[in-house]
Amino acid sequence: MGFNCGIVGLPNVGKSTLFNALTATAAAQAANYPFCTIEPNVGRVAVPDARLDTIAKIGKSQNIVATQLEFVDIAGLVRGASKGEGLGNQFLANIRETDAVLHVLRCFEDENVTHVEGGVDPIRDKEIIDTELMIADMESLEKRVDALRKKAKGGDKEAALQVEIIDRCLVELRDGRPARIVKRDNEDQERAFQSLQLLTSKPVLYICNVLENDVEKGNKHTARVADMAKAEGAGYVIICAAIEAEIAQLGSDEEKIEFLSTMGLDEPGLNRVIRAGYQLLGLITFFTVGPKEARAWTVRKLSKAPQAAGVIHTDFERGFIRAETIDFNDFVNLGGETAAKEAGKMRSEGKEYVVKDGDIMLFRFNV
Repeated sequence: MGFNCGIVGLPNVGKSTLFNALTATAAAQAANYPFCTIEPNVGRVAVPDARLDTIAKIGKSQNIVATQLEFVDIAGLVRGASKGEGLGNQFLANIRETDAVLHVLRCFEDENVTHVEGGVDPIRDKEIIDTELMIADMESLEKRVDALRKKAKGGDKEAALQVEIIDRCLVELRDGRPARIVKRDNEDQERAFQSLQLLTSKPVLYICNVLENDVEKGNKHTARVADMAKAEGAGYVIICAAIEAEIAQLGSDEEKIEFLSTMGLDEPGLNRVIRAGYQLLGLITFFTVGPKEARAWTVRKLSKAPQAAGVIHTDFERGFIRAETIDFNDFVNLGGETAAKEAGKMRSEGKEYVVKDGDIMLFRFNV
């Protein structure tokens, strides 16, 4: 089960620098000119989770395997992308394939770094991309809706449902609002909505790229982004992509800790980005632990035990019998699986059990 976040923004806002730091590679060329990124670069990164180290220590596990997220560095977008300007069509196709959007906004002043719009204004930049995505979504829906209306008039219930959702989307898009705010009343409507694969249906996290001195407190630009994100009910993170790139190039963990200390930082900003991306996708983590390996696994919120088992192996889901489950806090406070079991804290959960974040699980199955 793979989940990915597309990193988007105007040219020269720091997308590729951020991507390089995230993946600790030089896979994405970073340069001071538009469309430096043409083909989308893809990298997988570990999701930082201190709980995994804790249970590995208690379980005396030989290996530790973190859960991962995929990040996609997508070409910079410019005005007119919905009409094919710049790398518009390619950009739109690439973003359509992602699960969520990390929107990088330039929140720093630097005369040595060109801005395609001639000056720094993160809200304007955000609106440029929003407009292009909304135009593309409107055109996509308008091309489809007439044929669906004919089917709906002929008694096709599925087509009627899609027409209802499309009409709701078009109302919002024509008023300059993204499709993700459209109300869905039930599972059927949600399924119809997701089948439209709209660009503006994806959840968004705003990443404010600042200079070194503004990492802790932000600046006037990040304050505007914060207000905008709050109004939208969206999240935002402040980072300095240049600092993150430096940290990524350091060899040892000790060097990284020392560097962060000199900067007055507790952890890399990228950790916050990764965790925020994880939350944005509506994901949770469960764990398996034993002498050979402690491992984190990813499932969507509200997943049931058999679905979690299937993440490990399809046979586990197909032949699911039960899940022996321990709460993370019980596992830690009591000192491991045996003690938790003796204290009556290991539960036997069936097919309807909804997995909780932090559950430590052992699956019983029969194929």
